[in-house]
Parts: sequence; C-alpha cells; structure tokens
Amino acid sequence: MSTSTNALELPNTVTPEWLEIVRRKVEGLHYGIVQIVVHDNHVTQIEKTEKTRLDSPKLDAMPRRRANS
Repeated sequence: MSTSTNALELPNTVTPEWLEIVRRKVEGLHYGIVQIVVHDNHVTQIEKTEKTRLDSPKLDAMPRRRANS
C-alpha cells in the first residue's frame, strides 16, 4: 500500500532551509507569486512578488470629461 504525502510535509527528515524560506514568504501573502528557481537539481533562488489589489471605481463615481468645443 502506497501513501502519498504533501510536498510541503517531508516525513522523518529535516526540513530544507529553502522550504522554510518559501513558507515565510507565502505567510501573509494575499495576492502574489512565490517563484522557486532550480539549477542543476538545487534550489538556487526564491523570488516573491506581492500585488496590491485596489477596488475598481464605479462608473458613477468617476469624474466626467467635457468635450472640447
């Protein structure tokens, strides 16, 4: 019988340093991307891009432009 494990849960092993870094970067991230760069089977870089989402203004609330006459 085979058991599947979550990729972030490594049973009976020490958690790799890069995985802890990824966890910290994901923590509290509402909108964004965490990228893991791998070179020759090793994690070499971790990038975090965080987005700030603003509510869309309603058309009625936007000022209207007057046509030039």
